[in-house]
Amino acid sequence: MTSKRDYNVEIKNTNDHKYAYGFDFDVMHPFMIKSFEPFFNKGSLLELGSFKGDFTRRLRPYFDDITCVDASDVAINEARLKLGDKVKFVNSQFEKAGLPRRYDNIVLTHVLEHLDDPVSVLKRVNEEWLAEGGRFFLVCPNANAPSRQIAVKMGLITHNAAVTAAEAEHGHRCTYSLDTLERDAVTAGLKVVHRSGIFFKALANFQWDRLLQTDIISTEYLEGCYKLGQQYPDLCSSIFLICERGEAA
Repeated sequence: MTSKRDYNVEIKNTNDHKYAYGFDFDVMHPFMIKSFEPFFNKGSLLELGSFKGDFTRRLRPYFDDITCVDASDVAINEARLKLGDKVKFVNSQFEKAGLPRRYDNIVLTHVLEHLDDPVSVLKRVNEEWLAEGGRFFLVCPNANAPSRQIAVKMGLITHNAAVTAAEAEHGHRCTYSLDTLERDAVTAGLKVVHRSGIFFKALANFQWDRLLQTDIISTEYLEGCYKLGQQYPDLCSSIFLICERGEAA
């Protein structure tokens, strides 16, 4: 992409599409933490793409040493209000960020699909930022989620991996599936040590937001969707890799 991006505009809600839904905050964030927790290393954490600090706040009980990098100064200012001096913030694009050290854990959730050159950023993770023995937690929306496949059958989008107009407004550049996500991780030199999915999902986010305001969805049902997602990762809302340092690409 040659045009200059405005990351503060990309995070704004539009008339027909939110940047983030209640489903993301109330369902996906807790289940992401549940998926990550068994693999956390002790030590430091780097969160790439912290948005307004909501997921960072869920990471706080596990780490005392957290650094967040985000390209939007508006998002960082809101995150600072929530987290104060408990977290170090860096306002920078990943491609330009100068970080002083390596980290024991790196988290990149629902961000890679926004990048103009995702492989180059993954290379920086592998070659510059991830400590020896460190773990990289990589999560992206899944092109093959049943909610997207249903949208294709309804004629709302042309194919599973399509980038919709609303997604493009929010800065999406691609839509990953497990094979293409692992392709980019391996191309960057990372070693994939675990692959899975997070939360079986047959409804769109706006439909989930409406349902979560009723008593139709129980805690047990949500847990069932999470467990089913582990059995069928390709039918999940999000796909998930854990990577370690590999050979420089």
